Amino acid sequence: MNVTPSLRTLLGFGLLLASAAAFAATPIDQTRPLDPDGRIEIENLKGRIEVQAWDRPEVQIRGSLGKGVEKLEIEGDRQQLSVRVKYPNRGGLGFLSGDTSEPTELLLMVPQRANLAIESVAAEVAVTGVAPRELAIDSVSGDVTVVGAPNEADIDSVSGDLRLTINSSDVDVESVSGDVDLRGRLNGEVSVETVSGQLEVAVHESSVRRLGAASVSGDIRIGTTLAPRGEISLETVSGDIDLRLPRNLSANVQGESFSGDITAPGAEIERPRHGPGSSFRHRYGNGDGEISLETFSGDARLQLD
Repeated sequence: MNVTPSLRTLLGFGLLLASAAAFAATPIDQTRPLDPDGRIEIENLKGRIEVQAWDRPEVQIRGSLGKGVEKLEIEGDRQQLSVRVKYPNRGGLGFLSGDTSEPTELLLMVPQRANLAIESVAAEVAVTGVAPRELAIDSVSGDVTVVGAPNEADIDSVSGDLRLTINSSDVDVESVSGDVDLRGRLNGEVSVETVSGQLEVAVHESSVRRLGAASVSGDIRIGTTLAPRGEISLETVSGDIDLRLPRNLSANVQGESFSGDITAPGAEIERPRHGPGSSFRHRYGNGDGEISLETFSGDARLQLD
């Protein structure tokens, strides 16, 4: 008996697969005008949001809508534009309460200086080449990667990792359990907080005026230069602190730990006669700035390179 599939059968099966793939992901190809200093809001719960900069006064939106997504909503004018992926409403919680729609991939080309506000739940976020006045990203579990030069950056995540290469004068970063890696020319105010994630900040070719970092159980590693009359405040509960500064540091530095070890070059570490704990206060150079290191059970170390 001949069991070889006929050519007609194979062609029909191929067409069926092609039509199923087309139904599963609907292509996106839209363009809208936007002023060079306009504002764009982007929202996608799951999948990926990728934003790149270009020199045109318009927004190009490409990608694919996942199977089961209701629609892509594009609203606004050339001053303010919103791009939102509308998922099925299941009990008011979207895909978190039974939605079986597939992830959506968004790729947007935006004016380089357009202000950006991005929201996601489980979508990965990647932003490259932008230089807006304001950049805001709010994510739950997706990883966030940024390479840009916003004047102000406000980036929040719950469990996703944050990899941020930013030139900015005002940066505010918060995470619960995700790791934070922040680096770039940071010449103003920097605030970074995490609960259990690892936190690392590396400042290049600039000096911070004010830097604050706080963690519950995650470690804090900071490498920076301090501007004249600048301030640094680092605080953990059980995480370790590692602060690296130049040898020509000019600041009053104080450190305290209840049960961990604490070290600083040239400083006399004081320990109580009975019980745990250690602390120090030392002036480096002329004492222009103020630095504070505090941890409950973690170790704290100041290094001068």
